Amino acid sequence: MEQGAARTAMGRPGPQMRRLLPVLFFCLFPTPVLFPAHGAEPFIREDFDSLADWEPVTFPKIEKHTRYRIRNTGDGSILEAMSSASASGIRHRQEFDVYSYPVVRWRWKVDNVYEKGDVERKSGDDYPLRVYIMFKYDPAAASLGEKLQYGIAKVVYGAYPPQSSLNYVWASKPHPENIYPSPYTDRARLIILRSGEEDTGTWVEEEVNIIEDYEKAFGARPPATASLAIMNDSDDTGEAAVSFMDYIYVVGQEE
Repeated sequence: MEQGAARTAMGRPGPQMRRLLPVLFFCLFPTPVLFPAHGAEPFIREDFDSLADWEPVTFPKIEKHTRYRIRNTGDGSILEAMSSASASGIRHRQEFDVYSYPVVRWRWKVDNVYEKGDVERKSGDDYPLRVYIMFKYDPAAASLGEKLQYGIAKVVYGAYPPQSSLNYVWASKPHPENIYPSPYTDRARLIILRSGEEDTGTWVEEEVNIIEDYEKAFGARPPATASLAIMNDSDDTGEAAVSFMDYIYVVGQEE
């Protein structure tokens, strides 16, 4: 994966690219696939036996990286993410069709939240755990202005950035709403699923419908092709957290 625009795209975008590059570093070169019709089995079934299907992503301007490893608990294996004034992520190599597989389920746990975390401020844009859904840019559906912008980005970075993204987060404190624009780009939305210390240290199961959430967040239907990623970041707050994920599945809508 090309990493040249990594943190510029995600966390410190320049003024010309801020509205264009929400999470470029996670999906410059996703794996193309043919999408079968959905069924009972998950299209992506990740139980974290290894990180073979995940791609590490680091940022040129951030020297300290979050550490991701598989941890054997005796009853099975889980993903452990350890961040201390650091930032990096992992991206799943497989794309999926959101209209065939609109449901994402996972089980996560965080040991603590960040005292300075705040979804509305750049200085607080850190989360002990977040799940990204990145939607692929489609030139055929783009306006002339978008084609020009994305064409420039492709020349600069070697690939199209994502069209948009949903960030499902474990926030540091409760907020009056559960959907917020990213403090860095209007092409990303933060969706608060958990907040504060109430559930810290406890395994929590989540299930989201990304089509429904995208429509609520952006007021439009999402692009068809997406990929997912996971991150624990603490570079903005300078704090530390350990978090875990037991599994993550991308599945079809039950009839």
